[in-house]
Amino acid sequence: MEQKVEKKSNNSMRRLARLAAVQGLYQIALSPEPVDALIRRFGENPSVLLQEERTVVAVDVALFGKIVSGVSEHQADLDAMIAGAVDARLSADRLEPLLKAILRAGTFELLHCADIPEGVIVNDYIDVAHGFFDAKEPGLVNAVLDRLAKKLRSS
Repeated sequence: MEQKVEKKSNNSMRRLARLAAVQGLYQIALSPEPVDALIRRFGENPSVLLQEERTVVAVDVALFGKIVSGVSEHQADLDAMIAGAVDARLSADRLEPLLKAILRAGTFELLHCADIPEGVIVNDYIDVAHGFFDAKEPGLVNAVLDRLAKKLRSS
């Protein structure tokens, strides 16, 4: 029984790390800040990116750092993968910055976090999209990440 509680806690910590990573990536896109400085600030005080989350008890700071630094390091490759998975009628270049941050983070995790089930990654980023968008964007996140999950995790 105790193990289930710990696992649920780890899932919550990862969800918060994903939300914070998307917010951090968006912040970097709008007003460039060195990635290592953002990761350090977040590690010292997670509320710098999770101000709206009143119940922040613990967050997976390591996952946050891995996502933010990984997306920054592999952004061109991630963007190429996303462009290949977006509906042909929609240009990946025209996606708004927050949506790009969500898709980049999700794609990075699908590619570089094989220990995390693809369904968990896709669902968590859909939830992040629902937190910021009301319209079609969560469906787009679902479609793109699901398409990429099948391609990247099929082997």
